[in-house]
Amino acid sequence: MTAVSPRRDDADRYRIEPTVWQALRRPRLLTREVLAGLVVAIALIPEAIAFSIIAGVDPRMGLFASFVMAVAISFLGGRPAMITAATGAVALVIAPVAREYGVDYFIATVMLGGLLQVVLAVLGVAKLMRFIPRSVMVGFVNALAILVFIAQLPHLIDVPWAVYPLTAAGLLILLVMPRLTKVVPAPLVTIVLITGAAVVFGLGVPTVGDQGELPESLPSLLLPDVPLTGETLGIILPFAAAMAVVGLLESLMTAKLVDEITDTHSRKTREAWGQGVANMLSGLFGGMGGCAMIGQTMINVKASGARTRISTFLAGVFLLVLVLVFGDVVAAIPMAALVAVMIVVCILTFDWHSIRPSTLKRMPRSETLVMVLTVAATVWTSNLAVGVGAGVVAAMILFARRVAHFTSVTRRLEDGTAHYAVDGALFFASSNDLTTQFAYAQDPEDVVVDLSRSHVWDASTVAALDAIEAKYTQHGKRVRFVGMNDETTRFHGRLSGGLGAE
Repeated sequence: MTAVSPRRDDADRYRIEPTVWQALRRPRLLTREVLAGLVVAIALIPEAIAFSIIAGVDPRMGLFASFVMAVAISFLGGRPAMITAATGAVALVIAPVAREYGVDYFIATVMLGGLLQVVLAVLGVAKLMRFIPRSVMVGFVNALAILVFIAQLPHLIDVPWAVYPLTAAGLLILLVMPRLTKVVPAPLVTIVLITGAAVVFGLGVPTVGDQGELPESLPSLLLPDVPLTGETLGIILPFAAAMAVVGLLESLMTAKLVDEITDTHSRKTREAWGQGVANMLSGLFGGMGGCAMIGQTMINVKASGARTRISTFLAGVFLLVLVLVFGDVVAAIPMAALVAVMIVVCILTFDWHSIRPSTLKRMPRSETLVMVLTVAATVWTSNLAVGVGAGVVAAMILFARRVAHFTSVTRRLEDGTAHYAVDGALFFASSNDLTTQFAYAQDPEDVVVDLSRSHVWDASTVAALDAIEAKYTQHGKRVRFVGMNDETTRFHGRLSGGLGAE
């Protein structure tokens, strides 16, 4: 029998196919990656402009950030085919900096936020993803689908009548074409046909060009002109820290979602520090901060079928080429076409199975409650960190409450000795009532507490056991704790007697 080294086994686990080299050697795969990158680039342009406006900076900063970050993460990231660019989540967090202190402080905040992400990656923050329950993940996905849909509503309210038939036609193409052929991505066909219809019939509808001015030159290196003092650090650090946390959370959650869709494993730690480096490079080229984009990633992975870093790289390259060389053509694309694409992305992203009556009936109420709370908190605040944080806290509380009820204490008298058997995990939630389960006054002088079917997890339980021993001592009786496993014995021995008042 041949032994497999852990390193090789780990490499096989994270090997994602098709690889870049496989795609380059197969014309069909390469065509799919190229066209997917083109579709994503077109979809990125109005979003980048809109997020720049949210952040209160020039639209070119959002476009340059999307170009730099997409290209950088295609080499540095741990999740192939995921799209990273300027995002609304990050824009909302750092917008006050541009408004109150100016663009130079804004760029310094972006660069510091990227540096903090690298530090967090080195400290292993990506490993914390394992503590996010599935119900929170489902809530995150559903909330993002709702937020992306809400973001399309301004393009459908108080607009020329022609927007509605164009959007409806776009939706029809997106839903029907994948059933006919998948050689060319349906979003690209939709954008081309809807743009052609608007131009041929001379329809006066909002276009990409109406969203903001497109750049006419390449991005250049830019160092922020801010004093390197403690005062400057005090201004930008809180915003940079918030940006780092929100950006990493959204990126790692999106990476986990793509893992599930493609049935593959990504390198979360690499993705974390890759995001940080991409943000620092974005700041160096005068771009705003960003992170993984759920909508564009779903266009790339689900709607267009991309699977490699080629699509991510070309999304950034095509974006720059489109705005610099084909700016007039891009400016003529109706927003109705992009709105149709994003609506279909919302439909594909939302986990419809999670709200089916049969699913809700089968799932524990606590799981459903956590999902709904995550969705509500995220949509209400438009802040992913708040929504996921609320969901995780709720899941922890409900889990602790549920597990606490699984602990039981049984009593029997035998040969003048009271025997107690404790079953279940002992921690703060279950051990608080542990002291009330014993008959101190009625028990004989010799008491034995069997812990062979339980485990002591925290100091609260050790304190409870000390309190039980103290109460029996007050009644002139002797209690013995038996059956502790090795870990419980060491933990109890280290803390017992040292947790009470001096």
